[in-house]
Amino acid sequence: MVGIDVILLIVLGVLLLLFFYYVPFLLWISAKVSGVNISLLQLFLMRIRKVPPRTIVQCLIEAHKAGLGDEVSRDGLEAHYLAGGHIERVTHALVSASKANIDLNFKMATAIDLAGRDVFQAVQMSVNPKVIDTPPVAAVAKDGIQLIAKARVTVRANIKQLVGGAGEETILARVGEGIVSSIGSSQSHKSVLENPDSISKLVLKKGLDAGTAFEILSIDIADIDIGKNIGAQLQMDQAEADKNIAQAKAEERRAMAIASEQEMKSKSQEMRAKVIEAEAEVPKAMAEAFREGNLGIMDYYRMKNIEADTSMRDSIAKPSQPGSNQPPKQGK
Repeated sequence: MVGIDVILLIVLGVLLLLFFYYVPFLLWISAKVSGVNISLLQLFLMRIRKVPPRTIVQCLIEAHKAGLGDEVSRDGLEAHYLAGGHIERVTHALVSASKANIDLNFKMATAIDLAGRDVFQAVQMSVNPKVIDTPPVAAVAKDGIQLIAKARVTVRANIKQLVGGAGEETILARVGEGIVSSIGSSQSHKSVLENPDSISKLVLKKGLDAGTAFEILSIDIADIDIGKNIGAQLQMDQAEADKNIAQAKAEERRAMAIASEQEMKSKSQEMRAKVIEAEAEVPKAMAEAFREGNLGIMDYYRMKNIEADTSMRDSIAKPSQPGSNQPPKQGK
């Protein structure tokens, strides 16, 4: 009997736990005390739909105490939760916007939250503007001097543009583009160093916050440094390129001259070969002349005498190299 009583107590305890889990009676009392009209059946159905009743009730209590009970409804919170939204952020954002007199309704807040943006942080940024530091932006003035500028952009969230509006990256890119354009249009880098506020004034006039989720309040130049002399560097690079081109053309002419010289040598060798070939035909012609009787023996000797005289004159006109005609060694 004792064992049966223990089992019955355990079963009863489990049933009570399941009852209070699916029917949060204490949570219903808390909602009633806070002035939120919600029934136990609705809390039970939330458990069935796998919606946390405690979170829904706490959001309803917060909205009711802030005077937003008519705008924030149970069905709206449940639908937003089931869609994957953050109902606590939305409720906090609505309460903060109401206290700061910012025009934000429940539909817009849920749309901003489902778009992936933190709607509560956006409301805070609308009240307390955010300062964004830009990375160093390098630009070159018309005199060829490079300037490196850093800016601080003060922005405020634009609630109406949070859905579909560009983010901080677009703001930074546009501000960098404006700084480059402003410095590039300056005649001298000295004028930029003397009046750095001219950059921020020119950038602000361009309306860089169009189509973004932010409103630019101010752009301040935090630091500006002198970089390289880009103009002189470009001139040096151009001179180096011209020198390389001239060297290439000189090498091309030299190669053409060497090729022409080799061609002339080849032609000279070819002509010499033809001369040798012609000289080889002379004895044949002389033998043919002897056989046909066109050349006599006296003519032949006369020709040899002429060749000997010619050789002697050549030896006299062109003396031999030193050491080439050494006296013969005396025998012992």
